[in-house]
Amino acid sequence: MIGHGAERWVQAASASDRADALAFVARAARMNEAAVIRLQGRPDGRLGLWTHTGFDVLATRSIVGGSAPADIVCDAEQLRTVLAVADAGTRVDPGFTFASAWKGALPPASGYVHVDDVPARSVVELARSGAKLARTEGSAHGPATGLLDQVVLEASALDGRQPVAIILRSVFALTAMGFIRDADGREVTDTSELTRIADDEPVRVRASPAWIRIDARYGSVYQRRTRDLTVTAL
Repeated sequence: MIGHGAERWVQAASASDRADALAFVARAARMNEAAVIRLQGRPDGRLGLWTHTGFDVLATRSIVGGSAPADIVCDAEQLRTVLAVADAGTRVDPGFTFASAWKGALPPASGYVHVDDVPARSVVELARSGAKLARTEGSAHGPATGLLDQVVLEASALDGRQPVAIILRSVFALTAMGFIRDADGREVTDTSELTRIADDEPVRVRASPAWIRIDARYGSVYQRRTRDLTVTAL
């Protein structure tokens, strides 16, 4: 349940945790000017940060930290402002609760089966090919919905289970949130050489009956499995 209590604070345990949180919030705000961030405490003592991306896909990463209430929704820009001037370990007020702005439940924390590992370079290549196609087929309002819902990757489990279909929305969200970086931890841009990404850097695909979870080194995206999908090659 999203908290509505009077006490509100958020805390990043270290300078690196604060920097990670700021990077996540900044990306979320860049993708959606009305973005909200859902903060949820985890049993392992970490703080999960969640956002709805502009691709109808959830994005998340975690830091060492905490919040009160333990489950709270904040305005992204307000959270970014207070974190930018906060000292590590300091509790800061994230502002008003925006519980009504969050639609839907979060995916469960467990119940996922490892399906396959995909080279991070391949995921970036798919994102670039999709972006090129979107520029030619899209409009002023952005890429066509049909293009975003096309399957660009099928990950197959070794145990013979049904392949998991990953759509372009998820690939765009994973790269737009900066979750794939080069071997030195630097941002991968549209013009970055793919060789800067380690050739053995994986993107891990896991699945549950309701969700596909795609994990990169710096964060994860969650795609619902109940979509009408069209397979395409990019």
